[in-house]
Amino acid sequence: MAEIKVGVQLHPQATTVDELRTAWKAADALGVDSLWTWDHFYPLYGDPEAGHFEGMTLLAAMAVDTAHATVGLLVTCNSYRNPQLLADMARTIDHLSGGRTVLGIGSGWFERDYAEYGYEFGTAPERLRALRRDLPILKDRMAKLNPAPVGKLPLLIGGSGEKVTLRLVAEHGDAWNSFGPPATWSMKNAILDEWCAEVGRDPGEIERTVAINADEVGEWKAYRDVGAEHVIVMMGAPFDLSPVEQLLAAR
Repeated sequence: MAEIKVGVQLHPQATTVDELRTAWKAADALGVDSLWTWDHFYPLYGDPEAGHFEGMTLLAAMAVDTAHATVGLLVTCNSYRNPQLLADMARTIDHLSGGRTVLGIGSGWFERDYAEYGYEFGTAPERLRALRRDLPILKDRMAKLNPAPVGKLPLLIGGSGEKVTLRLVAEHGDAWNSFGPPATWSMKNAILDEWCAEVGRDPGEIERTVAINADEVGEWKAYRDVGAEHVIVMMGAPFDLSPVEQLLAAR
């Protein structure tokens, strides 16, 4: 069995840019496999009026501040950027990172972002249809960009919808991310395998990742045993990396 990968997602809310930079540099020095932040405009928990920073610009800084881990957003919201622009932004960040960038994407869900920034929220099925429409456009633009990405620039799709999202992962994704608990994640993972069979995709081509809270690191073996290849620890400020250190040592 291959060694499980370990990542960390740093939440850009109720913190400062200096704190974020210190944390991702420290995590990179620890030897994590991946570093992430998220793509929202307002806090998702705690004080709704706390400070918050935009994801893609933070990702560019993360790319140049670090040297080892892959970097990405877990995940970008398809609604917030034209898919061709998003492809170009991700390609440029890939050059800044020296080929370590992952393009994470999902259909979007946080209504306040949409309302405050003037995006049409619509319905969940409408946002999924937009993602289905935009993924081929994004991939087509990525293939045309000059210069091309430095690295593989894998496409990670986040979500667990059984009828649409997991099919999109089977059709387009190089990686998939969802949440626990292990039994739920395992069930979704099996459905992804079924979609791979349906569309003629080798399931081994899709990296299976799971996002967990810092207090769940003791369950990493349970996730590994049901097929997770990459465990990503989510955390907010003050960015105590000790659970990540424990996971790195345990694996």
